[in-house]
Amino acid sequence: MNVKTFTTCLSLILAGGVIGGIVVGSKDILSAQAGNKSIYRHLDLFGDVLERVRNDYVEKPDDKKLIESAINGMLTSLDPHSAYLSPESLNDMQVQTRGEFGGLGIEVRMENNLVKVISPIDGTPAAKAGILPGDFISHLNGEEVEGLSLREAVDRMRGPVGSQITITILRKNVNEPFDIKIKRAIIQINKVSHRIEGKDIGYIRLPSFHERTASGLQEAVKKIRDEIGQENLKGYIIDLRNNPGGLLEQAIKVSDAFLDEGAIVITRGRNLEETQRATARRGDISDGKKIVILINGGSASASEIVAGALLDHKRATLVGSRTFGKGSVQTIIPLGSNGAIRLTTALYYTPSITSIQAKGIVPTVVVQQELPEEFKGKPIKTKGEASLRGHISVNEKNEEQHGSLSFVPTDPKKDAQLQYAIKFLHGEVELPKKDDKTSMKEKVQDNSQAADMDKTQAEQPPSP
Repeated sequence: MNVKTFTTCLSLILAGGVIGGIVVGSKDILSAQAGNKSIYRHLDLFGDVLERVRNDYVEKPDDKKLIESAINGMLTSLDPHSAYLSPESLNDMQVQTRGEFGGLGIEVRMENNLVKVISPIDGTPAAKAGILPGDFISHLNGEEVEGLSLREAVDRMRGPVGSQITITILRKNVNEPFDIKIKRAIIQINKVSHRIEGKDIGYIRLPSFHERTASGLQEAVKKIRDEIGQENLKGYIIDLRNNPGGLLEQAIKVSDAFLDEGAIVITRGRNLEETQRATARRGDISDGKKIVILINGGSASASEIVAGALLDHKRATLVGSRTFGKGSVQTIIPLGSNGAIRLTTALYYTPSITSIQAKGIVPTVVVQQELPEEFKGKPIKTKGEASLRGHISVNEKNEEQHGSLSFVPTDPKKDAQLQYAIKFLHGEVELPKKDDKTSMKEKVQDNSQAADMDKTQAEQPPSP
């Protein structure tokens, strides 16, 4: 079958029986055919171009890559957040959302056709076995690493918990390669971390939103409360800086943890009947203690849902710089053995019916982080949604003027945003006064969209 025949058959399949996953009758089929003649003409055009590329391009192209690139081009033309996920990319995304995998616990990169260890993760099998930063891995279970891609090498190092792997190490100042046997264990990634600041403040870092984020937050709050004592605890600092987002469900749970009532987020699809509202349940895990949320230009998506919900309910003070401004929800649609597509299916709004798409959330107190000389004029890497510079972000216009809005110092004493939050919780600084004293409830009542939203409440929010 040639390419043109293939595309013609594809057109007939799309029109003849199943449209959008719904079985239709003959009248519907005729109507769909009449209304979609132009799309079939474009499918013929696609077939012509594909056939020309396959026959005449200077080098023989990979047919699979051509089709995948065409699909991905279609999706990314919609917005920067929709995309095709190959089976490998889908697996990586599932690992990220689970927040754990069976492996060794090392950060690696490819260098000179070998796997170079950037750093072992504390407490993992790799760290306990003595793997050091700068080590090179030349063999995995006796098989050479050279010739493998980084993904292939990483896949071979991952495996069932309790299984064993032998890695061959090349180390500087050691004459001969040597083997290390390591037993795989559960490796947690983007783990919620916490510490005590100033003896009476709990600091909690949420690096992303995966399946374990809400439970990790609960554990961190309990440990901080037990260590400081509820009476001596001034409040909590929740650090969402450079948190690229993740699971919508987890953002809702994290917001709900500090709220007793009210809307958390409203999601709205193409049709009004697809509007859904997530509502807080009674129970504040902080028992009403003050909360400061740290945000910056790398805070995106799920991070903005949390920040927006707690800001609208006047439950938290936001400190830092304007967030990224990504206000859309993506649904993962499986394609069987062919991977999946990530498709934008809804926009979300804060409780006051405010969209942050391409606008971001402005903090209560703007605190710009001083950028060290060595970073000036250079972009700071961000992750996930916040790394998609095709997205129209308000921060892109301001980044050169103010330095990187996603830079966070490793030394807490040099962290201006963190230090401001500590001073605020200690009562050493006051919030700037604002002229607009309208409450969130009044804003909702005055918003003409609010009445429409109230008609379509849902018990369960959609899964991203």
